[in-house]
Amino acid sequence: MAAAGAGDGGGDGEQLTVLGAWGSPFLVRVRLALNLKGLSYEYVEVDLAGKREQLLAANPVHRKIPVLLHAGKPVCESMVIVEYLDEAFPSAAGLLPADPYARAVARFWAAFVDDKLLSGWLGVYDAGKTEEEKAAALAETRAALDALEGALGERAGGWFGGDSVGLVDVALGGFVPAMMASEPTTGLRIVDPGRTPLLAAWVERFCALEEAKAAMPPFDRILEAGKKRYADLQAAAAAAAARE
Repeated sequence: MAAAGAGDGGGDGEQLTVLGAWGSPFLVRVRLALNLKGLSYEYVEVDLAGKREQLLAANPVHRKIPVLLHAGKPVCESMVIVEYLDEAFPSAAGLLPADPYARAVARFWAAFVDDKLLSGWLGVYDAGKTEEEKAAALAETRAALDALEGALGERAGGWFGGDSVGLVDVALGGFVPAMMASEPTTGLRIVDPGRTPLLAAWVERFCALEEAKAAMPPFDRILEAGKKRYADLQAAAAAAAARE
């Protein structure tokens, strides 16, 4: 358990607590949003294998992290939490634009990150898929990155939020540590400067943000965990092939 963040955060009635697991990209989203809005919070590391009572009580439906506790009331799911923070603390830096149409566009691309990019990316490493299915998943991942490259190119200022970090930047930013660790652990480069130069430049800008640095887990730890996970996936795939 550790205190984190440096901002107003409100008094005792506004106490913010985040339940999470250190390597979760979804936790990165929440911590990034809190940092960007300058909100103080307490972070509680959850042993997912043990499913601590506090997590089960806070999120009895999905039993997953992250969970935000605001004055003791739980808010679940990373992007729901991010939007909640934006509404609950409107005086802090806004992550969603004021214009209704621009908000709808931001929500569309934030959902696209999970619905298309993440789903395809996970399929590349699914031990239960055939090589043809994995190739299709890789093509889906690259198509999603191409679409995000196009969306970023329509924004002035270098961020999906325009001149400042917005909802889509937070949604995609959660996966930056895993993107950076992908090539040294699996040989697959997620963001290729030759194919998506705007996204590659965006990743560099993101990693330079102080709020992002404070939200992301140590890279060496992510790298170590990624190598182990990939080795386990390869072993599972080999075992499945041997049973055929």
